[in-house]
Amino acid sequence: MSTPPTTAAVLIATYNRPTYLRTCLHHLQRQTIAPNKIIVVDSSPDDRSEAVSGDFDVIYVRNPLGRGHTATSRMIGLQVAGDSEVIAFIDDDAYAEPDWLEELMRRYDDPRVAGVGGRALNGQPGEEGQGLDEIGRFLPNGTLTGNFAANPGRDVLVDHLLGANMSLRVDSVHAVGGIEDYYPGTCLREESEIALRLRLAGYRLVYTPFAIVEHVGGTYAKGSRFNARYSYYAQRNHFVLLARVLGPRDPRFHRYVGVALQQLRMDLVYAARALGRSRIVGEESIVTGVGRGLTRAATTAAGIAAGLALTIAGAVPRAMTDIEPGRVDE
Repeated sequence: MSTPPTTAAVLIATYNRPTYLRTCLHHLQRQTIAPNKIIVVDSSPDDRSEAVSGDFDVIYVRNPLGRGHTATSRMIGLQVAGDSEVIAFIDDDAYAEPDWLEELMRRYDDPRVAGVGGRALNGQPGEEGQGLDEIGRFLPNGTLTGNFAANPGRDVLVDHLLGANMSLRVDSVHAVGGIEDYYPGTCLREESEIALRLRLAGYRLVYTPFAIVEHVGGTYAKGSRFNARYSYYAQRNHFVLLARVLGPRDPRFHRYVGVALQQLRMDLVYAARALGRSRIVGEESIVTGVGRGLTRAATTAAGIAAGLALTIAGAVPRAMTDIEPGRVDE
């Protein structure tokens, strides 16, 4: 039986949000157990976040690739973490409760656990009761559930974690080949890959509602959080995720094609309904409702096409999910 880990590095991947970063760092200073390292990996085009980092006892590193490479920031942080046994990830706009790191670390007493994540409070009414039986699941149709603000009142085994509030056992990450970056743009699904790879390798992931951050939703790197650009990368990156962790021959990949096409149909129906309404209420509605629906449909279609094209062309190599026999304790 292995000894529970005692050291943890905390990584903040940041882009152009120095005010949020300062508050995040203040909260990390108040932890009931101190991380052995706090690492700030900065993709910003200016030096404001570097200046903020200089006011704290942190290791500051730049990500030279800039915006749209969050997984690369995680890779850099993993290298800098050195001999830390656990690496915890928190967004620059997520503010940790004082016992956040302590609660995450407690779950590593079980040597089969390779990752632990917690709740991210978004300030939405009733979010603590939503999706209590559907937290962090990888479904047979190839989709992922979230519900990472839910409070089931107990720890839950899950299939993936939320990047704004998650931690990983460092040696387990290395055992499955480390973190890789195939998720540009909004970076959607970048944290899902390493989590799913760990699960497929036989490790356990735990969601604990007692490790809490307040996720305030800072300014987005480009555009808004759920605009047309988001729709494109939601499809493109999800197809890449499935190709990486499962391969295109897996039934879940095939089922997700159907899910994506259904989303495209829904976007077209939205546009058609908006067109019908616009004939009644006037020209302004044509510009807004129909335009929005057609834009969403076009970007969804483009994302599907891009993801499938990358897969068919063999541009998405399979990720490592196998480990040496006996690496996971039964």
